[in-house]
Amino acid sequence: MSEPARQIDVIDARPAFTQADADALNARFEGVHASAMLKALFDEDNLGEVAVVSSFGTESAVLLHLVAGADPSIPVTFVDTLKMFPETLAYRETLIRTLGLQNTDVVQPDPAVLAKKDENGLRWSFDPDGCCEIRKVEPLARAKSSLNSWISGRKSFQSVTRQNLPRFEVEDGRLKINPLGDWIKEDLEAYFEEHDLPRHPLEAEGYLSVGCAPCTSKVKPGEDPRAGRWRGWDKTECGIHEEVTPLPNAGGDNSTNDPIF
Repeated sequence: MSEPARQIDVIDARPAFTQADADALNARFEGVHASAMLKALFDEDNLGEVAVVSSFGTESAVLLHLVAGADPSIPVTFVDTLKMFPETLAYRETLIRTLGLQNTDVVQPDPAVLAKKDENGLRWSFDPDGCCEIRKVEPLARAKSSLNSWISGRKSFQSVTRQNLPRFEVEDGRLKINPLGDWIKEDLEAYFEEHDLPRHPLEAEGYLSVGCAPCTSKVKPGEDPRAGRWRGWDKTECGIHEEVTPLPNAGGDNSTNDPIF
């Protein structure tokens, strides 16, 4: 009797999610409130390893409240760049306690990378893209490496770079979920009021979008909500959601990389 043909070993390298998956989810949940959408997604348990990525900024309480209402055990990841406002760190503790978040973690920059590329902690002053790369993008990439899906708090109204934001998109084979993509500022304000959510301590001082302390300033009346981020630089994103291009030869002898104060 001849032996059966041996099956060839094949590694399935296909991405966990495709654009077709995102398109189907966008169609399915069109017009469905974010709270009902999240509850359905968590109950169906088809997201694989999933986590919320939160900056614990001025609008973060809304998304975190929605997630906690659907399933408070969903992991919530915070990237601590080691350049955060003390008020943001305190606000994180407030929201964890107030919302009953059960599974939170913090990811930080690699100490060896900081020692090599930002020894004096001033890279933000001459190469903000490079600073974001080592303090925010790389740590989050590490945190996302084991995820199949992740949930972000982006909204279309925040900036011209975020217009027409879909609820579901695919990024590097992972499903990226933007539950608040179609919310406007008035929706957020109403939700804060309805659920009596705590505000970020810096919001009342004019900080409408809060990132790292050295690169965040107050927003003037009529400005884009993210105008206070990297003011004076041709930069609107840290690189987590949109690609950025660090300055060439950052940290070298080029005078364009001299710190600015």
